[in-house]
Amino acid sequence: MALPETVEVELGSDIARSVVWLHGLGADGHDFEPIVPELALGPAGVRFVFPHAPVRPVTINMGMPMRAWYDILSLDRDGPQDERGIRESAALLGQLVEREHARGVAYERIVVAGFSQGGAIALHAGTRFGRRLAGIMGLSTWLPLASTFAAEALANRAFPAAELPVFMAHGTFDPTIPIEYGRGSAEALRRGGFPVEWHEYPMAHAVCAEEIADIRRWLVAVLDL
Repeated sequence: MALPETVEVELGSDIARSVVWLHGLGADGHDFEPIVPELALGPAGVRFVFPHAPVRPVTINMGMPMRAWYDILSLDRDGPQDERGIRESAALLGQLVEREHARGVAYERIVVAGFSQGGAIALHAGTRFGRRLAGIMGLSTWLPLASTFAAEALANRAFPAAELPVFMAHGTFDPTIPIEYGRGSAEALRRGGFPVEWHEYPMAHAVCAEEIADIRRWLVAVLDL
């Protein structure tokens, strides 16, 4: 698949760090663009890359075409999953990471991030990526294809899982992705050796000011700002 179009925001002129941030179902790359100034990072030499997901029919929305990283066949955690779509979008995220590296950003200075469906791709792809990244951020999301996690993300790694920090956050009143899905995914990652920083906020399927402050602190740490 061709690389998706992206929205990019650069902080400063000497770019040495990147954050590739995937939006949720039905949104686009502009969705999280306004969060960049709220992070108050200054001219930190960071490039934020917000790709647009492909347009595809989504089963739970009566087959209506919309921007989606994969088809959603069921809202049941144990229901069928669009494995092909998940893997295709994970490959696209990997290509975007490689493009940032080709633009002069070291792998260990690249964060992969996402909200909701985009966060699912970030968790799936980031834990399976062959090089150590700066970190993975998953907001209001869950770990898809969990049955393949141990074999694909933990076996034959070139670096210890403990070296890849993960930030996860979820709303306690989330009606779209129940917080139990996020908690269970965080525990699965911890059992795999990944250091997960977990946060809960009294909100629905959204992002709040306290969360943005925690994201800022985490990015400053993992990107060595």
